[in-house]
This record gives sequence, structure tokens and C-alpha cells, in this order.
Amino acid sequence: MKFVASLLLCLTASVMNAAERPVIYQLLPRLFGNTNETRKVNGTLAENGCGKFRDINDAALHSIKEMGFTHVWLTGVLEQASGTTYPGRPADAPDILKGIAGSPYAIKDYFDVCPDYAVDPAKRLDEFKSLLTRCRTQGLKVIIDFVPNHVARSYDSDVKPEHSFGKGDDTATFFSRDNHFYYLRSSDAGGGPPLKLPTADLPGCTGHFAPETTFGRVTGNNVISWSPSINDWYETVKLNYGHDFTTGRHTSHLPGPDAAPADVPKTWRTMDAILAYWQDMGVDGFRADMAHMIPMEFWRWSIKRARDRKPGVFFSAEAYDNDPAKLTDGHVLDDLIKAGFDAVYDDPVYDVLEGLYDSGKWANDLDALTFTGDRFHHSLRYAENHDEVRIASPKEWGGLGMNVGRPVSAVLFGMGRGPLMLYSGQEVGEPAAGREGFGGDDARTTIFDYWSMPEFTKWTNNGKYDGAKLSDDQKALRAWYAKLIHLMHEPAFTSGEFYGLNHANNDNPDYGRLDNETASGHWLYSYLRQDKTTGQAFLVVANFNGTHAIENAKLRLPENALEWLGKKDTASLSFTTRLGPQWTANSNAAALPDQGIALPTISLLNAVVVEVK
Repeated sequence: MKFVASLLLCLTASVMNAAERPVIYQLLPRLFGNTNETRKVNGTLAENGCGKFRDINDAALHSIKEMGFTHVWLTGVLEQASGTTYPGRPADAPDILKGIAGSPYAIKDYFDVCPDYAVDPAKRLDEFKSLLTRCRTQGLKVIIDFVPNHVARSYDSDVKPEHSFGKGDDTATFFSRDNHFYYLRSSDAGGGPPLKLPTADLPGCTGHFAPETTFGRVTGNNVISWSPSINDWYETVKLNYGHDFTTGRHTSHLPGPDAAPADVPKTWRTMDAILAYWQDMGVDGFRADMAHMIPMEFWRWSIKRARDRKPGVFFSAEAYDNDPAKLTDGHVLDDLIKAGFDAVYDDPVYDVLEGLYDSGKWANDLDALTFTGDRFHHSLRYAENHDEVRIASPKEWGGLGMNVGRPVSAVLFGMGRGPLMLYSGQEVGEPAAGREGFGGDDARTTIFDYWSMPEFTKWTNNGKYDGAKLSDDQKALRAWYAKLIHLMHEPAFTSGEFYGLNHANNDNPDYGRLDNETASGHWLYSYLRQDKTTGQAFLVVANFNGTHAIENAKLRLPENALEWLGKKDTASLSFTTRLGPQWTANSNAAALPDQGIALPTISLLNAVVVEVK
């Protein structure tokens, strides 16, 4: 009973209402519209091509909207350090670049967009504004990156020079409240000036960056050294929010949420100006990169000000509680929600699901992550993003291919009321196979190089975005995702509660148990969702197994589950699939706690979503 009481307590937490729930399609413009099939490793823009803002046309946006998405996350649109030259904008030194195209998270001008994405680079902001208009016309809201922790070593804003980071800093001191950066001391590790970058042996590099000959700055990942390693974020510099991170995590000395701009650290004011600039342009929300490395006081102050300007502005946080660099002693995901974020990355659930295939996890391991209080329904859930490996990679997720995404996404997307996210290419099984450039053969679609996605280009079909070149299996997968996403707009999923069922079936030998197992819940996971207002209820059952279909399984619904559904005194329940093979069944409610309901066959790497009446 304690288990059930805890479950019900978790489920009654207040959360965002259904109308505010974003369903996000993540795309990187460099990749999304690029149909160049050359794909030369470490190729230039001229050789490999590059997607443009123009390529994200009405046909593309209409297709995204038609799949059920409410938001597009235009990843990496801010101007970044790059190896490509434009009039009035020379290429950056290769020593401070990762890849020829450069990292989208080494921002060079927070008030500008990447010229690679413009047909006429001189009019790149106008072309971006036209894209915003197209998104609005299709009924899609726009999210862009907000990278508060670090910038490119070459940062210099020509759009808003008065807001360039580093201007007016005292470079002779490691920490000063109103410096933008942290400056290295001669006594710090790495042998003193000049700054020595780990690039000396790379083509075209010297291992030095001329502006940091007499002074040096701390890297974006908090490395205090004149000689950062190749594994560090050596191409970026850490921003200072008025707290010396070497003194610990206690940031209560920083200003409160109602502080006047004149009373906050200089970096706060610069960042507030950046958010206001993009809000004024029409951007609807921000995905905050590595948000746990920033003081919670800043988030409370800046998010409040952003919402004063536009009440509905959306904030999601990429954050990891297990990172020692987090700036709170509490659970950072909970603290970010308290600071004002609409959603936080659900990395813990993602890790369990990937671990089913790569580290011996069981589906039962998800249960512990359903008792996270308010966070459970504020989690942004994803099966892929630009930092994570591709599901269809032959090297990851057991090498089982694109259909792993079916059970994984069905469980992730249906669990809570928080935002959902799909990364472009996932819906057609983009595998990220082979070496691309800076990232090597790492099972991720590169974000550092000029590249195109071989399977995704079959959907884009030279700007028609009609999927004509996809295989039948790819078309079926994309249609499956669309059906799943549309189901996620039903009341039970947008505003309903969660009730996990694996705990009631661990000792049920008919619950998908394999011959050599002494407990159930290895590859099978199930739960209920119900909207208490409408009474709508769904059962989600997923088979994660890549070699065995689930046949002749029986699912027990305990008395507490029937009571939770308001069906304890009901004579019978009907079950009808809304996603998966057509199946309808009726069951005597009194028999469900002990005998269970006989489930339909669930093929390997698949899931069913069943309406319960």
C-alpha cells in the first residue's frame, strides 16, 4: 500500500495545462535541407553543400505540422565560429574550431544568425525572419538555442558591439563580479602564457590563438589551464555570472528575481538583452544548453523578465544532475523547474531505455523514475537528439535498427504531460553510419561538419518533402510516428495521470517472461494513463525485445488500478487498440487482478496503445 500511496501522491502534482504542452520537432538547418549527396569526409561547404533557411519551406513545415508537432527547434541558428569565409567576415582560426563548419555551441555573435544558412549572407537576418513568418503561417512555434555557459573564443558581436562579451573586463584577475570571463593566472596549470591549444598537430593549426598570447581564459567546461586537452571544450570560454565557481555551489549571495538590472552582474544584463532581442523578433521559446552550470538565481531573474515581456515564452533545460559542475546541492532538475523552467531533459529515463540494449537494464528499472514528484510531468522526453546516438545506428541500441524507436518512443512519449521531442531523421531511420568529419564514426549525425543525411534526403526529395524516395518500411515507420504523436494530443496524455503496471506483474509468469528468467518485466513495460475530467483512459504496452514477439501474455490490473480508473465496481472493461494491430477484447473486471487480460501478440520492437472503456 505504501507503493500505491507514493504513486498517487506523485500523480497529483500540479503541472502545465494541456494547451501549453509542446510537441517539438528538432532540426539543424545545415542538415535538414541539404540534399547534396557528396558527403566527403571533412568536406567544405562548396563540396558537401549546406541547408538554407529557404529550404525549410512551406511544404516541409506543413508536413511537420501534419505529423502533429506544435514547435520546431531550429538548432544551431546563432552565428558560430566557422572555417568558412564571407565578405566582411573572415574564417576563424582552425585552432579554435571543431570541424570545418564549426560547433553550433561555439557562438560568435549572439545577435546574429549563421551566414551559411542564407542564400544572400548579407541578408541572413531577413531570411531568418522570413522563416519565422513561414512557421507562424503553418501554426508552428519556434524555439532556438540559448547557450548561457560559454561562447566561442573569437566572440565579437558586430550587430550589437556594445554587448560584446569581454569588453571592459579586467584580464589581470581570475574572478571579478562584473567580468564576463574568468582569466587564467600565471600560476595556473599548463605552464603559463601563451594559451596552448591541443591542436598543434592538426592540419593548418599552430596550437595557439593570437588574442590569448598574454592572457588566457577558462574553457567552457571549467578547465583552469593554459594547456587544455583535446577532450575539453577548448574552443569555448566560460561565462561568469558573478560567482566564483572554484569556491563551491553556494550562490545565495547573488541577486534575487526582482533585482533591478543595475544591481545584477554584467553578464546577467547581457544575457537579458539577448533574450529580449530574439523575443522581439518573434522567437517563442529557448532551449538552454547545460543549464545546470548556471546559478539558479540567474534563471529566476532572467526567466521572470522574459515572461514579463511575453507571458507564454517557453524554456526547456538541458541539464544533468550527475555533473559535478552543477551549481546547486539539490537535485538540479527539480531546482531548475522551481527557477521557472517549463521542462527539463529526461536523461535518466533515456539512459534506462538505452541501457536495455547496451548495459543489461530491465524495463522494471523505469519504475523508480516514476516517483519524481513535480519533475515527472515537467520532463522533456526524447529518444534522440543531436548529442545522443542514433537509434538506427548499427553500433548502438543493440544494432537492431530503426524499429527500436517504436517501443522506446511509445513508452517515453506516453509517460507524462511534459513536452515531447523528435530529432529529424529519427522518423525515417537515419543511422549516422560511418565517419563524417570531426566527430568520427560516433553513431551521431555530425553537428560540426558540412554534411547531409543519406536516409533523410529520401524524404526531402529535392525540396518536395514528400518521402517519395523512402522505402516502404521507412514510410511505415514515419506513419507510425505520426499516429503516435497524434494520440499524444488526446486528453489522457495531455492532462491525465500515470499508473505503472510492471510492479503488479513482476511475479506474473505470463507477463512476457523468457524461459531463463525468474521474474517478469525485462523486456515488457506497461502503464495506464487517465484523464480524470473526461474519464478517457489508455493502456500502453511495449515490447523492447529485438528477437522475440510477446505471445500469449497476460496483464494483471490490480484492484488499486481499477479503483484509480474508477472502475472497481464495473462489471466489465473493453479494450480497443488505437495504435498497433487491430484488437478488441472484453474482460470481467473482477478477474483482472488475478487472471489478468490476455494481450494481443506484440511483435518484436513494437508497442500497442489501447483505449480502455
